Amino acid sequence: MAVVAVAALTLMELRRPLRPQREPKLRRVARNAGVGALSGLTVLALEQPLIARLCRTVALKRWGVLQRVPIPRGLRIALGIALLDYTLYVWHVMTHKVPLLWRFHQAHHADLDLDASTALRFHFGEMALSVPFRAVQVALLGIDSRTYAAWQRLLIASILFHHSNLRLPKPLEQRLARVLMTPRLHGIHHSTIEAERNSNWSSGLTWWDILHGTLQFDVPQEAIEIGIATHRSPKEVTLGKVLAMPFVRADRKRNVSALDASPRSAWGEESRRD
Repeated sequence: MAVVAVAALTLMELRRPLRPQREPKLRRVARNAGVGALSGLTVLALEQPLIARLCRTVALKRWGVLQRVPIPRGLRIALGIALLDYTLYVWHVMTHKVPLLWRFHQAHHADLDLDASTALRFHFGEMALSVPFRAVQVALLGIDSRTYAAWQRLLIASILFHHSNLRLPKPLEQRLARVLMTPRLHGIHHSTIEAERNSNWSSGLTWWDILHGTLQFDVPQEAIEIGIATHRSPKEVTLGKVLAMPFVRADRKRNVSALDASPRSAWGEESRRD
């Protein structure tokens, strides 16, 4: 299903792109698919067996907050999805703020372009490191199998959508952004400028960024340089180098202080191609 969704979004991106692409699309999609395949195998081998058993145990032994609250099943599922989404926001912040986690998460941000295939580009090491956190989410919140499966489906759809290079009509996207993470918002999160990257961390609902004051929407897309400052050349982000990235210390840094200080215009100043 994810492959079909990526293909459909890719066709729409080609018809209505939000940002110009730096690298040939086919080469990038192949590279990101390779990174994603290793991540998928890691999830299948480590996360799914553990979480499936844990969800069954949670329901059987009534572990976690939601299992102790006397509410209708439908409401329990809805609250579970929302709480999983919020705690994933917390995890995402951690992947940027904790040096060990950032060493792996930077492989995702090092993509020189941003499109639906980037949603697959998570280092297998990051997926492995996320398993204990995911187990804590499930056990503490009281997430059963049905809730977890529903959240995963919604999460996959959301990350494919907001990573896409799809130009939506601006008024429509501004309305969506009040509730959901969108391509323009997530494009800001993938900026080389740290002050912009440290925003728009939500994976589904934008409520968590609103709650914590980390929602940023005043950056026009043509002003955004996608990627990370230490890896700006296509030669630095080949498949082998992306996989090796967490284990190699970058020996050069780019000075982005001038960019950091530059004022950004609001969405209304973005070129009017909508």
